[in-house]
Amino acid sequence: MEHDFVIVGGGIAGVSAAARLSALGSVLLLEAEDALAHHASGRSAALYEPRYGLPPVVELSLASGAFFRAAEGVLSPRGLMIVGRAEEAGQLADDAETMHLERISTEAARAMVPVLNDQVAFAAHGDHAWDIDTDLLLQGFAREARGRGAVILTGEKVTGIRREAAGWQVSTAKGVHRGAILVNAAGAWADVVAGMAGVRPLGLQPNRRSMARIPAPGGHDVSRWPMLFGAGETWYAKPDAGALIVSPAEEHPMEPHDAWADDMVLAEGLARYEEMVTTPVTRLLASWAGLRTFAPDRALVIGRDTGEPGFFWLAGQGGYGFQTSPAASRLAADLLGGTVPELDAATVAALSPARFG
Repeated sequence: MEHDFVIVGGGIAGVSAAARLSALGSVLLLEAEDALAHHASGRSAALYEPRYGLPPVVELSLASGAFFRAAEGVLSPRGLMIVGRAEEAGQLADDAETMHLERISTEAARAMVPVLNDQVAFAAHGDHAWDIDTDLLLQGFAREARGRGAVILTGEKVTGIRREAAGWQVSTAKGVHRGAILVNAAGAWADVVAGMAGVRPLGLQPNRRSMARIPAPGGHDVSRWPMLFGAGETWYAKPDAGALIVSPAEEHPMEPHDAWADDMVLAEGLARYEEMVTTPVTRLLASWAGLRTFAPDRALVIGRDTGEPGFFWLAGQGGYGFQTSPAASRLAADLLGGTVPELDAATVAALSPARFG
């Protein structure tokens, strides 16, 4: 075999796995696009909020905390606030409990975000949310991988996969590569890659999420504002480079593709945001969309395929790819390297593809 590990996919999942696995053997990473992190990873909301998600996701996020705290410059303070109308009191209370947020007065909420209007009847806030410098994190993993001899190739779309006696033959338009273990980190295309390899797909579903960048409302300095969520995650807004990113937080099932924003969906999300603020949206600076891919139970899939142990799943990151990447890649390396995982056995089982039978 040319390589011990062939990784398909150059988003945060694949690049972080390349860094970890390069300590165990020779690694080849294949990315279809001309640059790493072109799809979902390049369109992330870039927030580390470790209490966000289902229990297995939360465990991965919490286990990633030590890595983030030690990585200079990767995290910066942001905070998180959820706001709701009078009729959303129950939903906001559930959100606050789940995400370990403290209920605050509407006056305190407006002191932090002056544009909140009188439709905001309830608010909750927490300091345990940080911006992630996603490029710094991604390039750090890539640098670590290359430093140990990993080969990272872009513009190498996989066109065929064939099982061989000692491993896998992976074909691209530019050539043929071989490896003992195939790591499927292909994001929205993960089930497609499985099918090419003759492995049963798991029912991974890509979902579109649209975003718009708007000017800072009312000319305010938004740099210290927390990330804002509507109760029940019906919209969100996040400061970004002096402007504000607003999303309708939609999850519309899609086929794998290079996604773009739906203007009507975006307008509906912006309207939900506008219902809670004093300043209307008069223009967009930019808009885009990404695909968040979930397994049927919405937890990540990390582990050897039950029918083909030479095929390793690292997929279904949903919206949690960056914030779980340190622990998810560590778990992948532990499982492939025969090391007892740092995560507890129940969490490992809840992430394993074996849970799908």
